[in-house]
Amino acid sequence: MLQDIPTPQEQQQETCTSHRGFTIGLPACDYPCERRFPLTPEAAGQLIERGFRVKMQENAAQCINYTDNSYMRAGVEIVTRDEALRSDIVIHLAPMTATDVKKMRRGAMLLTLLKASDQHKDAIRELLHRHIISIAVDLVEDSCGCTPFADILAEIDGRASIAMASSLLADSTRGKGILLGGVAGIIPCETLIIGSGIAACAAARSAIGLGATVRMYDNDVYSLRRAQQELGPWIITSALHPRTLENALRSADVVIVTPTREPFAVTRELTEIMKQGVLAFDLSSDTGAAFPAMMSVDLAGVFAIRNSASIRDRVCFTHAGCAVARTAAMALSNTFLTLMSSIVSCEGVSNALKLLPGMQKATFTFFGRIVNPQIARAIGMRSVDISIYLTLS
Repeated sequence: MLQDIPTPQEQQQETCTSHRGFTIGLPACDYPCERRFPLTPEAAGQLIERGFRVKMQENAAQCINYTDNSYMRAGVEIVTRDEALRSDIVIHLAPMTATDVKKMRRGAMLLTLLKASDQHKDAIRELLHRHIISIAVDLVEDSCGCTPFADILAEIDGRASIAMASSLLADSTRGKGILLGGVAGIIPCETLIIGSGIAACAAARSAIGLGATVRMYDNDVYSLRRAQQELGPWIITSALHPRTLENALRSADVVIVTPTREPFAVTRELTEIMKQGVLAFDLSSDTGAAFPAMMSVDLAGVFAIRNSASIRDRVCFTHAGCAVARTAAMALSNTFLTLMSSIVSCEGVSNALKLLPGMQKATFTFFGRIVNPQIARAIGMRSVDISIYLTLS
């Protein structure tokens, strides 16, 4: 009879732990010069699988043509803007306003792009007052010293500028109705690129692929040499000699200015010698400063080209990467997944800053102190060395 009595067996039981998953907030970006969004639904779903909670403001991803339902199927919580801002980690690529910062949780982390010239003094003071840890993702470095966020965005800018130029030149109504690359018996268009970094090489590679004649100018000879080795004999390189540059500007159909060691600007005198209908793209860090005498068209606007004047005049286009916001979102998502994994593996933001020097360099406010000289200069305050606080904490 005793054999018929059931014997209790050991079973695993869930227990509470002190670990709490981080919440990630994705508020909508209503900044006029920014259309890119940080996470796709697939990337948000992967973060949720890794233990994060993701809260997104309603209709925040409309700029990249994703619906709220796409994110909800991945496990994202659709919330109000205020609730998204109260998350542990807030991702907002454009500069924050003081009103939004006041709604953030004290001691939270903000992931954004630096854009020092666009930062608002009131917003920075609120970040300091609320002890927000602000990190400029475009300054984050990996173990090799590369800047993955800045590099991928620069590559997108370069390729997008050529894609836009090709489309606009072929437009018979607003453009010239010509192909960027020539065909048999027809001379191809000329593309002039200032700079020889990632954005410049990406633009040159796309233009060469379409059959255009490409000239690249820079005063950094070593950078030009690396670009020529990468792109092959189809690229024409030159130092920024005034006479050769003037000749190139006279015949160029597309002019692209990318970041250079010394800021470059096409003066009014040089603008006057350029073709009517030339397409200029400013991809430099100080957006719009490269072509001060030209009418500027911001591609971050949804209807920027449709509502602009005829591009048969000299026109400067800015924020080329915003014209392909969904591609940017896909690229940013991959990079954010790596960054979030690093934060989790270090068991917190403070530990991540201690263990990852590349994140230290990207921090610009840390528990009530400005730790980035560029931001400090922009708002007229003094900066301090973050390593002092990390050593004492």
